[in-house]
Amino acid sequence: MAHDEQTGVMDVFIARCRANGLKITPQRMAIYRSILGSVDHPSADAVYRKIRTEHPTISFDTVNRTLLKFAEIGVIRTVESHSGVRRFDPDTAPHHHMHCLQCGEIIDFCDRDLDAVPVPEAVLNQFDVFAKRVVISGLCLKCAREGGVKRES
Repeated sequence: MAHDEQTGVMDVFIARCRANGLKITPQRMAIYRSILGSVDHPSADAVYRKIRTEHPTISFDTVNRTLLKFAEIGVIRTVESHSGVRRFDPDTAPHHHMHCLQCGEIIDFCDRDLDAVPVPEAVLNQFDVFAKRVVISGLCLKCAREGGVKRES
C-alpha cells in the first residue's frame, strides 16, 4: 500500500474510532496497522504475536477485544473459519472468500455474478440483511497438488 493511501486509510480509521468514542492509543494504532498490512486474514493470536515485540506489556485479551471492537465499528471484518479460530480481514469492501480445508488459507476474490445473486425471500422475511458474501470451501492448488483431503462432488 502506498504511503499516501495508507495515510488516508489511517485517517478514516481514526475518524471512525473517534465517532464511536474510542480513544486513539498507541496500542490500538499498532493493532490496526498490524492487520492493515496483512493479506492472510490473521487470528487474534497472530496479531498479538506480531505486535508484542513493539508493545511487550499488551495482553492477548486486549488484542482480541480490540479486534472485536474494530469489527463492531466496521474498520475490519471477521471472517468465517473452518478451524474454529476467528480470523480478521482488513478489506471491508465487498468480496468473497475461498477456504482451503487442508492448510486453512483464506483467499479473497471478487465476482460480479456472485454479487448479483439475490437474497432469498425467506431470508429477507426473517433478517435485515446488511451484506452478503459467498464462501467456497475446498483445496488450494498447493494442497491439491500434494494430495490433500478428497474433494466432495
